Amino acid sequence: MPSTAGQSSPTGQEARLPAPPVHRPLPLVARWALLAFAILCLLLGIIGVFVPGLPTTVFILMAAWAAARSSPRLHEWLWYHPLFGIMLRDWANGGRVNRRSKWSATLLMTLCGVILFATTSKIWIAAMACVFMACVLAWLWFRPEPA
Repeated sequence: MPSTAGQSSPTGQEARLPAPPVHRPLPLVARWALLAFAILCLLLGIIGVFVPGLPTTVFILMAAWAAARSSPRLHEWLWYHPLFGIMLRDWANGGRVNRRSKWSATLLMTLCGVILFATTSKIWIAAMACVFMACVLAWLWFRPEPA
């Protein structure tokens, strides 16, 4: 029987979760660049948990994408993380976004639009930003929701 010393196996809830996808290895320079990008996105995503207006989900999705191609260990950690893993598994399962995330994005983009109109001297800048945010919100609300 092979030894499993030093190996970690999923236990409890992790045993029921699907495994993260595996990708072909890239050249060393590309892996290092993607790992740096993954870490930067992860840090911005973590900051976004605490700072209103900074999107968490987008940065975590980008971090997972880059980690999947550069660091299987970081990708697996993200995949099974209690907060971030749910987002990643929902997205991997058909690009699903939960309703709470949709409402959070809607409220924060509305707040950002109000702040832009209140603080900018050129109204067209605030209007363009609101048009872009409205397009993103329309796309987001048409995403399927997890069961």
